[in-house]
Amino acid sequence: MKISVRELVEFVYKEGSIDARFQSRSSMTIGTRLHQKLQKEYKDGDEKEVFLKGVKEIEEISYQLEGRCDGIHYEEGSVVVEEIKSTARKLEEIDSGSRVHWAQGECYAYLLAKEKGLSHVGVQLTYIEVESENTKSFNRMYGVEELELIVNEILIAYTPFARVRLENQKNKKNSIENLSFPFPHYRKGQKKLAGAVYKTVSESRTLYANAPTGTGKTISTLFPTIKAMEADSHWFYLTAKTITRTVAEEALLLLEKGGLSHRTVTITAKDKICFKEETICQKEYCEFANGYYDRINDALIDILKNESIITRPVIETYARKHRVCPFEYSIDLSYLVDGVICDYNYLFDPKVSLKRMGEDRKKRTTVLIDEAHNLVGRGREMYSASVKKSAFLEMKRRYPGHPALKDSLTGINKHFLRLKKDPGEDVREDLDMELIEALELFVEIAEKLLAEGDGEWPEEFLQLYFDALAFIRISHLFSENHRLIINRNNNDVEVKIYCIDPSTLIKQTTKHYSSAVFFSATLHPFSYYFQQLGGGEEDYRFLIPSPFEREQWQVGIHPISTRFKDRERTLPKIISSIEETFRRHTGNYLVFFSSYAYMKEAYGRMDMTDAVLMMQEPNMTESEREKFLEEFRSGRECPVIGFAVLGGIFSEGIDLKGDRLEGVIIIGVGLPQPDMEQEIIKDHFNERGHNGYDYAYVYPGLNKVFQSGGRLIRSEEDRGVLKLIDDRYLSPKYQSLLLEEWMNFNIHT
Repeated sequence: MKISVRELVEFVYKEGSIDARFQSRSSMTIGTRLHQKLQKEYKDGDEKEVFLKGVKEIEEISYQLEGRCDGIHYEEGSVVVEEIKSTARKLEEIDSGSRVHWAQGECYAYLLAKEKGLSHVGVQLTYIEVESENTKSFNRMYGVEELELIVNEILIAYTPFARVRLENQKNKKNSIENLSFPFPHYRKGQKKLAGAVYKTVSESRTLYANAPTGTGKTISTLFPTIKAMEADSHWFYLTAKTITRTVAEEALLLLEKGGLSHRTVTITAKDKICFKEETICQKEYCEFANGYYDRINDALIDILKNESIITRPVIETYARKHRVCPFEYSIDLSYLVDGVICDYNYLFDPKVSLKRMGEDRKKRTTVLIDEAHNLVGRGREMYSASVKKSAFLEMKRRYPGHPALKDSLTGINKHFLRLKKDPGEDVREDLDMELIEALELFVEIAEKLLAEGDGEWPEEFLQLYFDALAFIRISHLFSENHRLIINRNNNDVEVKIYCIDPSTLIKQTTKHYSSAVFFSATLHPFSYYFQQLGGGEEDYRFLIPSPFEREQWQVGIHPISTRFKDRERTLPKIISSIEETFRRHTGNYLVFFSSYAYMKEAYGRMDMTDAVLMMQEPNMTESEREKFLEEFRSGRECPVIGFAVLGGIFSEGIDLKGDRLEGVIIIGVGLPQPDMEQEIIKDHFNERGHNGYDYAYVYPGLNKVFQSGGRLIRSEEDRGVLKLIDDRYLSPKYQSLLLEEWMNFNIHT
């Protein structure tokens, strides 16, 4: 069983509470820099960052231990392993060092002794105080027999957990060998998709798959991925929406009924799963954070022994039983299970991604990206960052009594004022390095102040620190695919690093993993999404037609202008068109608009007594969404017409089969609102030989249309009415881009 020294000793000896008042996130400014500063003082012949490994057998389990020690000193007649730790505590408060830190050094010393045949090895534990950068060291000398006893003791303490993991691994391997597809027959195109995924995973390649609605994408990607797994392989199933996570869990239940034995966890956002009224991760406020590390080992063993598909309700049950934070519990589990279902950001967002995921683990992990068309927009968000002058100025006013902090905030404010008065371009191709250097100074000072933990710093200060840190991190990713945008609003100035094209950064993320599968029902036009998601010549491409027949769709195009300038004039015609469609084909309908304002205006003018009208509200809770969808029942005496927004929560991932949904009406072509950022996208792709207008407006808009229309036909038995209201649908451009199954349309007048 392979295990890192750090993972081993932290499992056995880590104790205490979660306290998120401040945990230094800035390896670029403090931790790494202080380590390197100390290592630069090493003598000739000393070594730094030394990889060590060795095998140790305990209770019939063979452990392969490995890790990287900070340094090795060669004194006259002695060898000393050094472990360096930066700390926010005052050095005088540290009497002898933490047991977990000593254990890490002792394990490295043992591995070194075995490797070099040494009879004695010393351990030097060095603490660097963040505030002063002073150091304090503790030294111990060990005989190899003593080190062996210590390592044995650690491994004996770890063994109950190891047995659970090894038993689960053995059961997984046996069950996968005998696992069959969970349905008697494959749908049209489904076997080909599953085969393409299996080939991709087996060959450690990347696949881009456009698989229309009805192909059964979830089971067709999960099943072959699991079948292709080795004993120590893992997978991530990434989604943009909660509802698609549920579909993945249901697919796993089907596989489990067919004999699969392997562990998965679903990660739910911290603010959603938190048991407390407010998400304050401090031991004084939260009993689930207080003593978390004292109880987490038993919680992990318990759930891994007794559960397989670890969904949110399962996490909540065990978290309450063991009194541990449900969010941190799910994160800890994510490093121990076979499969993880979560949002894109846990892998792609450099600001929040899973930090303990080592390169070795990544090389054994397949990434499945569901509804991959969403990753283009989400990628732009994740690889962008902004800072505002007003936020820093407010902190300067609130804390005049901290000279270093005040000076750093004054420096940042000067750079904002310079940019405010600067007659230069609002959109720039280069970073403002002076501003970034000022932000780096603020981050370093803020870290020192926050690390002191005297409790005086409010949430706003912590948020300002995170915003500055995010800006610095994204600045390190800056390339020709980014722009620096200066927004001057009244007295405020916002500086934004904007990602125009996320393709390179998406590719850089997935290349560290064994394989990746990008799939969606609407990677259309395919060439656009293939480029935007980082596709290259070496990658596999897979496109199949819809498994449904054209006859299942009754498509109509009503050429009425929905352009902003015409809306007031044409809205009565649009309302008449909705009512006429409903009365000709009575049943439940979803009606999609391009914006909330447009939808509300239309909703307010509807006057129907033969249907129940409902409207999507902004920021609906999960229970409100469920209530909205529950109204779409079969056989209602008075059918329901639900008004919703293109690209919103009801346009993707919902399944209203049979006569729960009679028709979908789409008003407009879904074009994004023109603004500076969309224009930057347009110009960027025009300069690179593409049709910039299509990249910025047409393709993203049509994707929302395709997704919304895709709610209608969900099975081979479904029939339904699709009405597209906009005169542009009859133009040559839009005709060439419509889905094949929509081409058999009637024109309404």
